Amino acid sequence: MIQPSYFEPLSGAMYSLSVPRWKADNGRPLLITRHRGISREDIVTSDRSLWRYRACFPMEIVRPISIGEGCTPLIQVPWGNHRPFFKLEWFNPTGSFKDRGTTLMLSYLRQHGIDAVIEDSSGNGGSSVAGYGAAGGMRVKILAPAHSSPAKIAQVRAYGAEVQLVEGPREESEAEAIRQSDRIFYSSHNWQPFFLEGTKTQAYELWEDLGFTAPDNVIVPVGAGSSLLGLYFGFAELLGAGQIEKLPRLFAAQPLNCSPIDASFKAGRDDPVDRPTAKTIAEGTAIKRPIRLKQIIGALRESRGSTIALEEQAIVAGLRKTCAAGLFIEPTSATATAAFDRLASAGIITENETTVVMLSGSGLKAAPVVSDLLHQA
Repeated sequence: MIQPSYFEPLSGAMYSLSVPRWKADNGRPLLITRHRGISREDIVTSDRSLWRYRACFPMEIVRPISIGEGCTPLIQVPWGNHRPFFKLEWFNPTGSFKDRGTTLMLSYLRQHGIDAVIEDSSGNGGSSVAGYGAAGGMRVKILAPAHSSPAKIAQVRAYGAEVQLVEGPREESEAEAIRQSDRIFYSSHNWQPFFLEGTKTQAYELWEDLGFTAPDNVIVPVGAGSSLLGLYFGFAELLGAGQIEKLPRLFAAQPLNCSPIDASFKAGRDDPVDRPTAKTIAEGTAIKRPIRLKQIIGALRESRGSTIALEEQAIVAGLRKTCAAGLFIEPTSATATAAFDRLASAGIITENETTVVMLSGSGLKAAPVVSDLLHQA
């Protein structure tokens, strides 16, 4: 087996994991060479966190920064004529799936002597890095758009992180973080590939939750794509290890107001396609130019999946229906439930298939917004 390394997919350049980095020398985003996958015998069953799957990580982490992430509930809910499973990722410690990537990313960085990091985020990513930075004794600075949810910014500040609010679109926060990265390590959940190695535990966990089988379909809210790519990497490893018979179909749910992945996929391309953007209630997926677009499109094609772009009113309807089922989610997650309804109505997903809907974040982080949306006429 090849020694695990960073690699840049377009040029093929490789770099040692012994030196933390967030980009290639040519400025492009990195990945980590694929793992061979694990079997059920490799699971550390005594560990009630995602670190039970530590055998699938690219290197040993001697002293993880862990506060109980992973092992989130998977529940089956009557939904019309269907009975989909909902993966409740808001049960992670800081309230979103981002904790899966952050625990591994910051543990790796701290193990290599980095004690201060900067991150740009519209909310959940910043909350997660701030929380795990606090747990790991690291200094954290978060750059966030000035229009970010106040509840998410309050959470970041509660963990003791420094906050800098940046005027302008979401992309300006990233640009400012990169400008400051010569002074403090840029631990971006979008750029640093160890984050993806943590999110792939969603696939291993679903495999274990479902009796060591893969679902037929997984629907994911997608912005930069870390959740979808993590699922793809994890299931691909399981397939390569002979633990599952096929990849589940992966479906990327986006708000129509900001849907670059849907635009490229529907055009049959893996490079950016022009499509107008506008403000969306699904702020966690408002990424106009995902840096891993080519890899996301590849994962959708290889899994025989697709994309769904939802109008704002469809997202509100999904939010209302999900909350009425007792699941209090933030609007970003409602893109996934709205996408499920769209796919089921079109007959693309059928009643006899096992379908998982990923609910990525807690409604508590956007309670005033949720309240306003649900009380609209």
